[in-house]
Amino acid sequence: MKCPYCTKIDNKVIDSRLSKDGRMIRRRRECLQCGRRFTTYEKLEEVLPLVVKKDGRREPFSREKIISGIRKACQKRPVSITRIEEFADSLELYFQELGKKEIDSTDIGERVIARLREWDEVAYVRFASVYRQFKDINEFMAELEDILRARKTNGEPS
Repeated sequence: MKCPYCTKIDNKVIDSRLSKDGRMIRRRRECLQCGRRFTTYEKLEEVLPLVVKKDGRREPFSREKIISGIRKACQKRPVSITRIEEFADSLELYFQELGKKEIDSTDIGERVIARLREWDEVAYVRFASVYRQFKDINEFMAELEDILRARKTNGEPS
């Protein structure tokens, strides 16, 4: 590791600690040339699958894109950004551990929809209307009727 101050590569590790989530190591180093100290972070290279879009295009898995879509759906709703980020982290980890080289975008979308339905019905309908590409008000109404039926089945007030 090059010293950021003198650019020499001779240094020693004086302290190593695991991050809270256990996914990164923080190392405190001292340059043997200039004596200054600096911090480095080491983490496992994440091998995430490619996402196969509905039109056949492939693009890298993007945690940020998932967070952005969920945030739009949850705008002005009682869903915290922390909750959204934790869900995105768990989704990323799930697909990483799955070990596949490619995943369908529908796999991601359906998992997001299911979680939003648990969290907030308004956010769920917002996301579903874009994700499922409702063509007219009738499709929108059918989705709302499904929500109301599910509420009655679960004994919730309408």
